[in-house]
Amino acid sequence: MKVLIALSGGVDSAVAAVLMLEAGHQVVSVTLLHLDGSPDRGAAPDAPGSVEDARRVADHLGIAHHVLDRRQAFRTAVVEPFAAAYRRGLTPNPCIECNRSLRFPALLAEASRLGCDLVATGHYARVRGDSEGWHLLGGIDRGKDQSYFLFMLGQEQLARLAFPLGEMRKPEVRRRARALGLPTADRSESQDLCFVGPGGYRRLLGEQFPEARRPGPIVDTTGREVGGHDGVAGFTIGQRRGLGVALGTAHYVVAVDPGTATVVVGRAAQLAARGCRVGGVSWVAGEPPAADGLEVKVRYRSPAVAARLEEAAEGEWWVRFASPVAAVAPGQASVFYRGDEVVGGGTILSTV
Repeated sequence: MKVLIALSGGVDSAVAAVLMLEAGHQVVSVTLLHLDGSPDRGAAPDAPGSVEDARRVADHLGIAHHVLDRRQAFRTAVVEPFAAAYRRGLTPNPCIECNRSLRFPALLAEASRLGCDLVATGHYARVRGDSEGWHLLGGIDRGKDQSYFLFMLGQEQLARLAFPLGEMRKPEVRRRARALGLPTADRSESQDLCFVGPGGYRRLLGEQFPEARRPGPIVDTTGREVGGHDGVAGFTIGQRRGLGVALGTAHYVVAVDPGTATVVVGRAAQLAARGCRVGGVSWVAGEPPAADGLEVKVRYRSPAVAARLEEAAEGEWWVRFASPVAAVAPGQASVFYRGDEVVGGGTILSTV
């Protein structure tokens, strides 16, 4: 079988390539270039410097290497919507939008162009097929599981995807890379969004999208002004640190109103939501799952909680939590699980 490996320049994709070769596949590699060169961003996955790392890995393994330049498409499909969402007081998840709009469509199209049967990536997730279709499951390394970011994948895509690291844990991946002498075996991992650079997303918004930095008041839940800020783009629901106000007790962002540039802070109890409304929903199986036994995650690192789904309108669903959930942020993804399996997900529109 001919396999296209998405080679980012990091250790995970390099070991995934090795596993595909060891399984007897013919392997070619591609690096999806989506970032402009910058000395500040040298270690970011898929930056120009990482293209060279990926090429070194491909040379080490003796496989062909291609580069897909998608820098303008990435800015249009991911970076600009990211900034626009913050201007509207939302908390976007650009990694999900990249997977949905750019990464997987580009990789699958390139695989077809090169005559490849499968696309393999270094994601920590698993794909299984049976008589009922294709299933997306979490990786066995719970600390690295990336299935949350892949809920938009459907049957047609999963039939052409492989995640070789799904059955491995990160320390084992590192050990394999070192034992094989891979050039990127000890490369550090990026700890932030790949495109923001030093200073985080607030600096990015301030430098590239200055209109997102409109000053306004910080008020408590009674409407009393307790401070000020230099732009709602610097705040997200549930945030505690960096508020710039001293109220004697712990306060958190409970609401953001971009229309009036107002940030509302309150106590922890005021963060609890009984449910949320979700839009842009997609189902892995192509149709909604049975209602029983579902759990939901409202952030990547949040624990899964039991939930019930109710159709709200065309393309929208109510998610009713079995118990209140804190810091549910519009703009983030609500991802539905049944046990270890991802059954679908969508974008949080509002909370109740």
